[in-house]
Amino acid sequence: MTQYYDPIVFVVTEEEAGWQLKKVLQRRLGVSRKLMSRLKLTEKGITLNGERVYISVPVKTGDIAAISLEKETSEDILPQPIPFDCIYEDDALLIVNKSPGIIVHPTHGHYTDTLANGVVHYWREKGEMFRFRPVHRLDQETSGVLAIAKNAYVHQHISEQMIAGQVDKKYVAFVHGTPEPLKGTIEGPIDRDPEEPHRRIVTPAGYPALTYYATIRGMGPASKVELRLGTGRTHQIRVHMTSIGHPLIGDKLYRFPDNPEEGDTEARVAVQDRTLDALIQRQALHASELAFRHPLTGEHMVFHAPFPPDMQCLEQALTAMI
Repeated sequence: MTQYYDPIVFVVTEEEAGWQLKKVLQRRLGVSRKLMSRLKLTEKGITLNGERVYISVPVKTGDIAAISLEKETSEDILPQPIPFDCIYEDDALLIVNKSPGIIVHPTHGHYTDTLANGVVHYWREKGEMFRFRPVHRLDQETSGVLAIAKNAYVHQHISEQMIAGQVDKKYVAFVHGTPEPLKGTIEGPIDRDPEEPHRRIVTPAGYPALTYYATIRGMGPASKVELRLGTGRTHQIRVHMTSIGHPLIGDKLYRFPDNPEEGDTEARVAVQDRTLDALIQRQALHASELAFRHPLTGEHMVFHAPFPPDMQCLEQALTAMI
């Protein structure tokens, strides 16, 4: 027997009277065409005053409309008792502080020991059925706040906020050197490196990419920098900061060459500071803050993730160098 989550219910207003139900669902709840089609195929998907109806029917003031989503589970993800740091949870969302080194979702050749395995186990231990739906991505070695939607509607709603630029993501990084100017915008199209496809590079033929940075504190040979994303390209922060001469400390993929060409002053400075990379075993990048509008309540929510131990130790070591 099909099980459903609690319905999302609303009352038709006087302004909406006479509209087709489809239009009200799109305007009031932001239901996408894809989700609308899916709801139409389920027994309790879309109702008006408790009855299944065609989405083309006109509505009246005071009508009670509702959508009900089928309960899902990630059958293809093996539950594992992997601990994780829960920042916030309700019926719609799970917000975690992802540890560095853990992959978010199983990939080809890496089916276990991911955050998804731990979250699915956690839900099943509580007797709950949800499909693992991360709203955005973090690299394996990047730590910090990550949002997981508990149903298709919530995932769609936050994804649309991201596309509209209404989701605020803040990162903190420790970089080689001190950016000049201390605050600025990096606009550099990004695409795959044709010589090393797993890497990204700034190239005129790439996809538009925008990063805002502000130096929080100069720390001798390094700096603590706050970053916000205007776009969400793969490895964007790491690529952009390297492109302006300030790669992230500990980044093994995006760094200046060990043997720079003659006269390459920036690269020579980076080589001299290479000892900093030994202070942390991954790129020094942390997703510190995530803010968006709750899909069900409309409340503006802000989530913070404190530094993990390795970032705390790095900051202490750099502070001692000042």
